[in-house]
Amino acid sequence: MRKVLETSKRDFEQHSVTTGGSDPLHSSQHLNHETSRFPRLQHQTGRPSVTAVAALEAAPSRQDLPALPTVQLGGLPVTVIDRQGAARLMLAAARQHRHGSRPYYFTSVNGEVIAQARAKSEIAALFREADQIFADGQPLVLASRLLCCTRLPERVATTDLFHDVAKLAENEAATFYLLGSTEAGNAKAVAAIKASYPRLRIVGHSHGYLTGEALEKKLEEIDALAPDILWLGLGVPREQIFVRDFGSRLSNVGVIKTSGGLFDHIAGKVRRAPLWVQKAGFEWLWRMLMEPRRLFWRYFTTNPRALYALLRYSQ
Repeated sequence: MRKVLETSKRDFEQHSVTTGGSDPLHSSQHLNHETSRFPRLQHQTGRPSVTAVAALEAAPSRQDLPALPTVQLGGLPVTVIDRQGAARLMLAAARQHRHGSRPYYFTSVNGEVIAQARAKSEIAALFREADQIFADGQPLVLASRLLCCTRLPERVATTDLFHDVAKLAENEAATFYLLGSTEAGNAKAVAAIKASYPRLRIVGHSHGYLTGEALEKKLEEIDALAPDILWLGLGVPREQIFVRDFGSRLSNVGVIKTSGGLFDHIAGKVRRAPLWVQKAGFEWLWRMLMEPRRLFWRYFTTNPRALYALLRYSQ
């Protein structure tokens, strides 16, 4: 057991220090595939966000959780849900979580993630372990309208979803923990969140540059604080590796939501594209123009692979 834990720690420490990263997953460690605790219905038609979430809120236990419809996009099952439905789903799942059990794991995909998942089966496995996968990119919404039996109602970008959840959490006294970004970036994001949502209960926060004993202590701290939602901003695939390796040690956490570069956006370090650019599906181009040295080659290589995967493996 100790040997397995040490291996997991080394794997995470090699991959987890920056936010919004997209380095390939080098580990070929075997991944166990557990059945999702929110069972999915493949290719179901209709908009489920109101009915499914209402059923979840009324469910007395996790065994009674409803099946949520998905569509296959680039080979990954993406939940058919809108932003408000996703926000309510996260809070309802946090309430339904039983202390002492593994937290629910929600993540998001965009074109770049789909390209990585097709290139690396290990990354695909990390995402398939999620209880729910939201469509973070507008191109996925557009692709669903052309290639799938069921359309995604809208994009569920984490940078927007956070605010939807925060507004609801203020009224429901739900608690947050924010893990990721640099120390300065994390602190700035927390200050901005507190200014925007003064009644929101943030029980703790930390930068994402943690290894060794500091990481061990942080895991113990987060579990002891028992937040309803842990917002995890380490970048792909670091945050997914974190959930795989350490999720079972956070049994008092309700939901883990992977968040990429969320905290940098909230802190004002990264500017969002104009709304019309977002709706047209070109926020990736806006980001590339803002950071050409960092992002040009990434998008130049991943966009063609993502397009092929969407065309070939969507239904």
